[in-house]
Amino acid sequence: MVVSLATVLLGTGATATALPTEAADPAAHRAGTAEPRVSGPVAGSVPGDPKADDVDGTYPWLSAPGLAGAGYVEEEFYLSGRADAYSPEGEKVADDVPYTTRIVVRRPGNPARFNGTVLTEWQNVSAGYDLDALWAPDQITRAGYAWVGVSAQRVGVDQLRGWSPARYGHLDVTGQGRFTADEMSYDVYAQAAAALRAGTGKVLGPLRARTLLGIGASQSAGRMTVYYDRVLPRTEPVFDGYGFVVGSAPTRKGGEPVFHVLSETDVRTPLRRDDDNGYRRWEVSGAAHSGRYGQAYREPLLTRDLGAAPTFSCARPPYSEVPLHHVIAAAYTHLERWVEHGVLPPAAPPLEFAPDGTKARDALGLARGGIRLSQVGVPTALNTGDNTGETFCVLFGTHVPFTGEQLNRMYPTHAGYAARVAAADARAVREGHLLPADAIVNLRDAVSSDVGRD
Repeated sequence: MVVSLATVLLGTGATATALPTEAADPAAHRAGTAEPRVSGPVAGSVPGDPKADDVDGTYPWLSAPGLAGAGYVEEEFYLSGRADAYSPEGEKVADDVPYTTRIVVRRPGNPARFNGTVLTEWQNVSAGYDLDALWAPDQITRAGYAWVGVSAQRVGVDQLRGWSPARYGHLDVTGQGRFTADEMSYDVYAQAAAALRAGTGKVLGPLRARTLLGIGASQSAGRMTVYYDRVLPRTEPVFDGYGFVVGSAPTRKGGEPVFHVLSETDVRTPLRRDDDNGYRRWEVSGAAHSGRYGQAYREPLLTRDLGAAPTFSCARPPYSEVPLHHVIAAAYTHLERWVEHGVLPPAAPPLEFAPDGTKARDALGLARGGIRLSQVGVPTALNTGDNTGETFCVLFGTHVPFTGEQLNRMYPTHAGYAARVAAADARAVREGHLLPADAIVNLRDAVSSDVGRD
């Protein structure tokens, strides 16, 4: 299952085709999206948390640490209702199939800190369990977003049921086994958004959403692509805009803006959909589909919840340390402005390809073109989006530090190195591809490093 999912996930990344006509028959019935019943917040907290509430000693899967210090709270809710089922071609195959799933909400505890936007993530299940692949706590809490993870797919829900029968044993998104290929996932996801939009069951506590963004990474982006291209034309929209990350993106020209962010790993052809008034595509040089940042964040949580985090034997040292999440944070900011004020996001240069069809690289082996953060523009290591080896190694990219001799030759003085980092990221900020706060983080890392001190 894991290997085949990785293959599917890679196969949906970056190839572009000609824009099709509208996916649905114009005469097709456009149904409204039902609001599910909501119960919760569900009691229970991670071991060591002083909260007294409990559900047989359980807590939310991959519960996020450190939220209180950021002024955030995490709550979990059950959603129940009747969802329509759709084929991958967007054909409705059943009406009103009962389901029960869960959502995880991480939001500012103080309404004054809420920026009005809810990032609604379709949880990724490529590893066999729900993964909040786009949860980046520093950037999300700094900006004041609410983040909501939706368990829409059978694989994730089945793992939850086995992991904690007391907490999740009653969940089902298959219609009691009738629909095991995630035919219900599209409407389940949309119904979760409808509950957020309406404030059903106080899922956002005292907060009221102004802007609702649907986001998904990798395999989840592929599912969202089917939803946008094939299912959405048959129903009423519930999201204001969409972020498709390290995966496919819609080809249909719809009414809601689409932001498409790809790592170097995901760009495998020079054929691309052109930017237009409803679509924007960014490609990040040196970044990996699943780089160091996400791996480091999830390792202790997977160790806590599974007993051990997975390990991999890759052909080259993983993981790229180019902070793709910094670019994603900038994309969210632009997507908000696009939705709320009609301001088109800035464009970005594409990655370059050599005449033989491979990615063009400089003398250091770094990809040419694309968005170039300081980790690529002022490199201290070879970061790429490529790797090989077992299972998911193809997604991790590489990170090979330069030798001391190389660094001394490239950066004779520490002050000169830090100044170059500052200049590279200042350019990225001016171009709209990086937020100032993340540029400051990069500069602090450069100043505290030993580069140029020998």
